[in-house]
Amino acid sequence: MIRRTLAALALLLLWPTLALAQDAAAPSLPLPRVVMETSAGRIVIEVNDRQAPITGGSFLRYVDEHRFDGTSFYRAVRAAPDLGLVQGGTNNDPAKTLPPIAHEPTTVTGLSHVDGAVSMARYDPGTATGDFFVSVGPSPSYDAGRPFSIDDYGFAVFGRVVEGMDVVRGILVAPTSPTEGDGFMRGQMLEPRITIVSARRETAPVP
Repeated sequence: MIRRTLAALALLLLWPTLALAQDAAAPSLPLPRVVMETSAGRIVIEVNDRQAPITGGSFLRYVDEHRFDGTSFYRAVRAAPDLGLVQGGTNNDPAKTLPPIAHEPTTVTGLSHVDGAVSMARYDPGTATGDFFVSVGPSPSYDAGRPFSIDDYGFAVFGRVVEGMDVVRGILVAPTSPTEGDGFMRGQMLEPRITIVSARRETAPVP
């Protein structure tokens, strides 16, 4: 009886270690992917809702509620022939846009504006809603906390393009209007715009 009790006690003491080892051995679930069908072709975005749970979760909500359907890529910022960004989303359409979300800087998430990074467009930190951009080429000045950052807060990366960067690069060099756009954005507005026909998860969300 005493031996059985001691054995049971030893097992209880070992249980946390065994559980941790089991968790470490278990394969992690793949990150969700979003298939975006556009008038220029298909773009597949891997959403990192683990490192950027607020931003990634918000983007997936827009997808799950079909809020990106019928919106567009409407802006192309060309810094060099193969360097810049393309911007799309709800463009402040009140029928499609959700309330702003809290800012998740790259200094918190550990993500960065590498080639193909998908990040939130914003005005002040905490104003991001349904507009996003894709980096073409590395754009580390959009990260937070670098000596050369655009501002102290940077922009919130939440994913990356895993298929369709050729489509994104095509959008970057698509025709723009010479007159549309206010201030520094004049000459950056696509004409015609690239329609986002639909945005869907590659697989259904886990309940």
